[in-house]
Amino acid sequence: MTIKIIKTLAECHIDKIVLRYDKGAIMRTIGIIGGMSWESTALYYRLVNEGVRERLGGLHSASILLDSCDFADMEKLQAAGEWTAIGRILSDKALKLQDAGAESILIATNSMHEVAEVVEEVISVPFLHIADAVGDSLSGHGVKTVGLLGTRFTMERPFYSGRLKERFGIDTLIPGSDGRDVVHRVIYQELCRGVVDESSKGAYLKVMRELVKEGAQAIVLGCTEIGLLLEEGDTTIPLYDTAKLHAQAAVKWMLGNGSA
Repeated sequence: MTIKIIKTLAECHIDKIVLRYDKGAIMRTIGIIGGMSWESTALYYRLVNEGVRERLGGLHSASILLDSCDFADMEKLQAAGEWTAIGRILSDKALKLQDAGAESILIATNSMHEVAEVVEEVISVPFLHIADAVGDSLSGHGVKTVGLLGTRFTMERPFYSGRLKERFGIDTLIPGSDGRDVVHRVIYQELCRGVVDESSKGAYLKVMRELVKEGAQAIVLGCTEIGLLLEEGDTTIPLYDTAKLHAQAAVKWMLGNGSA
């Protein structure tokens, strides 16, 4: 007589499954806090999966846990300067992802790294900071001064430029008041809504040329949506797409050779 015994994972007390592949890689699970906006989060999802497939080949794809915010609510908190509330919300999401099995946490947006330290304090798994991914790439190419495009928060607040300076010795230039207005407006009124306008591309290129005149050796696309508007072929100015660099850092970590 054959007796079949069926147990749930919880009954077997299995806390974690480590996936090993034919090329010897170990797949670790990453938790992504997204939705700010979902346009760039969709890009992250594609880039991370493409990176894993490129490394492992075949039908391999990434082990991802995703918690997506309603950006309408988050944008209102940003505009009101309610960063403490934003920190609480993202910290809660990070903990939920960790509890669900995420072995590291990534925030798929630049601006919300204003509260990165708050999130890091509440989790026990590594946090993959977007500015570190950018700084590593810039340092590797010997870039010492960059122009930074992003939301008004990213351009004007010190959480981003300060980290690049303190950790990598990189100086940051930002557009003048009018340029910052243009860059910020296009992000929220167009790119976050999936609108890509050629005239906006022209306006961004003009802002970038001014930053180069001021001494920028390269431009950091410090909003994960800007890569929807600009590509390397649009200009001879070196561009550092933060979404792509962050996704690459995630893949490197997931497959076991990241530094976090």
